[in-house]
Amino acid sequence: MDVLTTEHHGRTTAYRLREARDDSDTPTILFVHGSGGSSDVWRGQFRLASDYSVAALDLSGHGESDDVDADVGYETLSAYVDDVVAVAEATDANVVVGNSLGGAVAMTLALQRDLDLDALVLAGTGAKLAVLDDLLNWLENDFDRAVTFLHGDDRLFHSDDERLIEASKEAMYDAGQAVTSRDFHSCHTFDVRSKIGDLDVPTLALVGEYDRLTPPSYHDYFAEEMPDCERATIEDAAHLAMLEQPVAFNAAVSDFLANRL
Repeated sequence: MDVLTTEHHGRTTAYRLREARDDSDTPTILFVHGSGGSSDVWRGQFRLASDYSVAALDLSGHGESDDVDADVGYETLSAYVDDVVAVAEATDANVVVGNSLGGAVAMTLALQRDLDLDALVLAGTGAKLAVLDDLLNWLENDFDRAVTFLHGDDRLFHSDDERLIEASKEAMYDAGQAVTSRDFHSCHTFDVRSKIGDLDVPTLALVGEYDRLTPPSYHDYFAEEMPDCERATIEDAAHLAMLEQPVAFNAAVSDFLANRL
């Protein structure tokens, strides 16, 4: 699949797009990856192009996108929101799916920007994304240990599939220590619990059964506090459920959109 780009705020953001096979008027779903990741984490979701147009971007500093000079926290999240808005406008996307950090970006977009959204999917994320102090320290001072920790039992993966684990580690090293650390430290500052009740976009809160990084209780909170939010679980998966169980993940997203759009 060819890499497309869009220019905004003095930088280039890369994305991939597969248009729907049958209906040019179908909604476009835009997928937003998490900390230390890239659009490649969504490779299994391009199968949804049988029914929807599908796009996935590389946030600034990830994959094939230019980096941005931004302070940790809101400034970084705001820059990432700019990336998503630019790609959404380029692809006419009106549904945003965000995982982890990508969920924080999606919520910030929905709460603070004027982009017209028909639906959100918040997958493996939370209204507050506090990170363990030890992990924050390792990200700064012992990146190998941080990567090993994140790939421990029921963190990023429930499966012990070495192909998934090694590919995920490689992606994190490709993003690099500085960008990955910036991502996690920015997650640590994220907290929209006082605002989440204002987010009235139809939303699916989708979580891996064994996710220890953003556990099911985080997604229960979405369903309880948001005015229009459904809750679903992907069995036999942890934080990166879209990679571990792509068929189940896609079915959950497709069923939700079919009922709501």
